Amino acid sequence: MENHFFIDSKHLSQEAIERKHRLENDRASRTNHMEYVEGMERIESDVCKNVMAQMQAYDYHKYTATDVKAALEHENCSIEDFKALLSPAAEPFIEEMAQRARLETSKHFGNTVYLFTPLYIANYCENYCVYCGFNCYNHINRMKLSLEQIEHEMQVIARSGMEEILILTGESRAQSDVHYIGEACKLARKYFRMVGLEIYPVNIEEYRYLHECGADYVTVFQETYDTEKYEELHLLGHKRVWPYRFDAQERALRGGMRGVAFSALLGLSDFRKDALASALHVYYLQRKYPHAEMSLSCPRLRPIINNEKINPLDVHEKQLCQIICAYRIFLPFVGITVSSRESAQFRNGIVKIAATKVSAGVSTGIGDHESKYSGKESDSVQGDEQFEIDDDRSLEVMYQDIASEGLQPVLNDYLYV
Repeated sequence: MENHFFIDSKHLSQEAIERKHRLENDRASRTNHMEYVEGMERIESDVCKNVMAQMQAYDYHKYTATDVKAALEHENCSIEDFKALLSPAAEPFIEEMAQRARLETSKHFGNTVYLFTPLYIANYCENYCVYCGFNCYNHINRMKLSLEQIEHEMQVIARSGMEEILILTGESRAQSDVHYIGEACKLARKYFRMVGLEIYPVNIEEYRYLHECGADYVTVFQETYDTEKYEELHLLGHKRVWPYRFDAQERALRGGMRGVAFSALLGLSDFRKDALASALHVYYLQRKYPHAEMSLSCPRLRPIINNEKINPLDVHEKQLCQIICAYRIFLPFVGITVSSRESAQFRNGIVKIAATKVSAGVSTGIGDHESKYSGKESDSVQGDEQFEIDDDRSLEVMYQDIASEGLQPVLNDYLYV
């Protein structure tokens, strides 16, 4: 059995505070972030080795304007071409990259943009990740929705017209076990045509159980593929184990999930190397599991509650656009999601070029859809949000804005038979 712990961040003991300071300041007091702990399933796979070899060898300063032009002229984008498109040498060619990306998007996705919304059902967490608003030492309002509350939130969301939902929890098995998440999936299947999960990584049979409960796909943020930086940012909890997190998508596919999504949190480390590794993670898995639907998210680090530890490294909108266009050129069949972390103006522009999916009617808090959607005050205590969003448009407004750009908003295109 796995050992779980939970720190009540509202009532930290002196011992816990001292432990927190030791973790922050003394590397020797931390567990090895590359070693599995009891209960974590290992799988045999060469994907990690291939991704890391490419990332570690990537010297983006060596690429020139000639390399970028050649990459844009090639019909099929190789790994070397992709590296050139991510390099600083490609920044003067963003307009050309956008034109090529728009062409690829049109060929493979037409003019469609998919819409979904996230539902956070709990914000308890057992990890100490210094950049996250949910981390176990952060002084926030914690909440776990009951099944009745989850269903009520889902009813509120479904009444807006939404047909795809992404269920999220903090990373706490003790507070949000697999059975609890499975029951949430069963409820979601009553109200939505597509159900995604963004939870802590689990083992193959647990993914199989969640799929049987109604989950279609799994999203896992690797956060950063830089193992040294990862070790500095993840000081406590199962999330600290880097290789177990890396293999989560492959375990999900082996557990029967129809799709998986990938992401680095841009701004935690060298964004060019993290973008390369994220795309290669998809690239190599796509070749092993050609039947699977795969997608990339492109979030930048956003402000969090009680943030004293980290500021995002500079990843400007121009650089984000470069990354997204490079993703599309390299992986033309892959879905690309741009979250509400970004501004309405940026999202309106990028869906015309390369992004194929956006969130709408977003809340990153717990139990507050009633108040956010209808303006009615809720009687229940609400849990604090994970991070600040920038684009708070409702589904109705988002739908109209997308349609006004000549694009086709899509709520669902999957039929169960």
